[in-house]
Amino acid sequence: MKPSVLILCTGNSCRSHMAEGILRSLAGDLVEVHSAGSHPAGYVHPQAIQVLREIGLDISGHTSKHLNEFLNQPIFTVITVCGKADQVCPRYPGQVNRYHWGFDDPAHATGTEEEILGEFRRVRNEIFQVFGAYAAGLREGVLRACAVGSTTTVRP
Repeated sequence: MKPSVLILCTGNSCRSHMAEGILRSLAGDLVEVHSAGSHPAGYVHPQAIQVLREIGLDISGHTSKHLNEFLNQPIFTVITVCGKADQVCPRYPGQVNRYHWGFDDPAHATGTEEEILGEFRRVRNEIFQVFGAYAAGLREGVLRACAVGSTTTVRP
């Protein structure tokens, strides 16, 4: 069984879904990836879906979930992507790691449609950079473990 990573945000409509889609695409073979929110919006933001589709990722099937849905599941790593979620984040069964990587909320962007999409793209690119580095670290840990013949599971 792969270790689970839970990505938390307040509304679970933009940043956490973009991070979930990106991490799943880069390391889904190593970890189970989920996202949730402390106050879920009830939808995934259309512009988040659009800007991930631009890089070949489809999150249109994602749903907005409450963080309590995961309280009885073994979650090895929790990553918060906004300050409010970091403040209210509970401890999950089996949780070993907790990280906070804050990103601006593109849902609060104002301006023309193109300016708003530009903000979603900027945040998507930042999320891709951070979660890409995290995925690379996970993969490097697995390769090191394999190189030394370890039977120990590498945890995120």
